[in-house]
Amino acid sequence: MDQKNSPVDLKKNVLQGFIVSMPVVVGYIPIGFAFGVLAKKVGLSSMNAVFMSIIVFAGSSQLIAIGLLVAGASALSIIIATFIVNLRHLLMTAALSPYLKRWRALALTLFSYQITDETFAIHAERFSSGDTNKTAAFTINIVSQLSWITGTVLGIATSGFIKDVKPFALDYALIAMFIGLLVFQIKSKTQILVAILSGCVSILLYLAGIDQWNIILATLLSATFGILVEKWIKKRFY
Repeated sequence: MDQKNSPVDLKKNVLQGFIVSMPVVVGYIPIGFAFGVLAKKVGLSSMNAVFMSIIVFAGSSQLIAIGLLVAGASALSIIIATFIVNLRHLLMTAALSPYLKRWRALALTLFSYQITDETFAIHAERFSSGDTNKTAAFTINIVSQLSWITGTVLGIATSGFIKDVKPFALDYALIAMFIGLLVFQIKSKTQILVAILSGCVSILLYLAGIDQWNIILATLLSATFGILVEKWIKKRFY
């Protein structure tokens, strides 16, 4: 359990969380911006668009919801689709839970509410190294969501001046952010091999016509290969 922070420690932990969250901020603002523009284009009110970024706070689900709105889907269909897409959050929070056994239920609830793919990557790295400071963890979550909301508001405010978001290449911002997060987590040659292999396998599967499941299948196959390689190395050299 975290000890009570002195004012100096509190400031230090807040600053640490703020700095660590910067790669996410750089990715979230443009993607949130794109969501804000698209939300206005399909007729969603400014209040509802911002409210979605506050309550849902899941980029893929929000963009899927926008697509379903355009298609004229019912509210129930949108809710179910969002729920299914966000089921992966159960796996992410389950992976983090062993490090947070001493956290109280209220803290866990508030923390899990702001977990996304990107914040999960940061927390997984920090927690595995023994750093489970609450102040830094919550700072990362809060700064990340505020950046997403900021992007949404900026997109809404300027949507009238933008006819098409594609020329801005905002869709690449999320990819670039994941690449940055991946680089910081690579610590061994095996991980480099797995990263390269997963990318190659994903491309090959896509070219083979598997364009919906290529990333998931490539991840599973490459991760399995990585585990087998690590086991072989430990057995062979240790």
